[in-house]
Amino acid sequence: MSWGQDTVDTIRDLEYVRRRLGDEFVGRERAVRLLQLAVVCREHALLLGPTGTAKSELISALARHVEARRFSYLLTRFTEPSEIFGALDFEQFREGTYQVRTEGMLPTAELVFLDEVFQGSSAILNTLLTLLNERRYHNGATAQSAPLISLLGATNDIPDDPGLTAFSDRFLLRLQVEPVGGTDLERLLQVGWGHETRRFTEAVHTAEEARRTGGPVPAGADSGSGTVTVERLGRLTLRLRDVDLDPVLGEHRELVRQLLIQGVRLSDRRLVRSLKLVAAAALLRESRTAEPADLWPLAHIWTDPADRTTVEEAVQAVVEKHGGEPARRRRSDHEILLDAREIRAPLRGERQPSEWSVVEGLHKLADLARELREHPPVNTGTEAELSRIIAEVNALLDQFE
Repeated sequence: MSWGQDTVDTIRDLEYVRRRLGDEFVGRERAVRLLQLAVVCREHALLLGPTGTAKSELISALARHVEARRFSYLLTRFTEPSEIFGALDFEQFREGTYQVRTEGMLPTAELVFLDEVFQGSSAILNTLLTLLNERRYHNGATAQSAPLISLLGATNDIPDDPGLTAFSDRFLLRLQVEPVGGTDLERLLQVGWGHETRRFTEAVHTAEEARRTGGPVPAGADSGSGTVTVERLGRLTLRLRDVDLDPVLGEHRELVRQLLIQGVRLSDRRLVRSLKLVAAAALLRESRTAEPADLWPLAHIWTDPADRTTVEEAVQAVVEKHGGEPARRRRSDHEILLDAREIRAPLRGERQPSEWSVVEGLHKLADLARELREHPPVNTGTEAELSRIIAEVNALLDQFE
């Protein structure tokens, strides 16, 4: 039996959003799929990676395609709770009641994006913990229901702080976002320049409008006018109950068992909720029955970043065995070193290489070093040789000082 027309229409609208964002953000197809899963499952997701990898832009772009009340903010150590949850209602306070005015702030938002999400104070993070888990905000003596669908966070890394473990564990989905670099440089520059021209054009027009009207530029929360309404998204989420998971339960149990044997830490909460991700993967294919290839989201439920490679490889092996989409092929140590030597050769051969060519070579070598860190080398000498090559090329910069 096929899904109803409303369900199919919503799935296809989300697919349109996925394809559009996949075209707009080079090399971020997996990130788009995870964010899509998060809003369908009403779970929270975390994008990790260095600055300049379009984490914030991608999350903001997705949010614009959902007709939901949105709230976004950059957290710092100095962010006050009132900036996130709302200011004190002084009229109520004079009458002896502690109440925060939450209109237009995070407690009333349906889709939330927090940049540098772990930078908030303990007061902010403790309040967020309740919101993420219970969808409730304790406003003075009142427990206020929160309409939160998903909180999407971005961070450079997960702090090694036991005090943040409970908060971190509320983010079921995690993805390490690396620079696209040389893997698709031509397309990155082409698409990126289009983004940049639109960005500064909009900035100029916004500034002109603000100057003309004399009013402030809106920021923070807004109502949104996207492709998928919150009501349709809610109905789609309910369809997760109708997906038949029986065909994948055996593979799921065995996969989890193998990960636990290898010492991977996965809380009971993450293991149970991972089934919802599998159901969503099937649903977004317009299928009522999950298949082993739908286990792919499990590659992103790791807790400790040190376990990421182990989890990704174990899940991908099961997915590919059953005809699922392959991940990027892991290159051998030999292939990486060949690339490094090819980058070094012309620079060492030139009597006077240009500063630009040396810097470009170092950027390419940095990409190779990142690839090696992502997949630890089989041969222990590989990393040492790559470090020597980088040091040699780096030494060429001395002649330009």
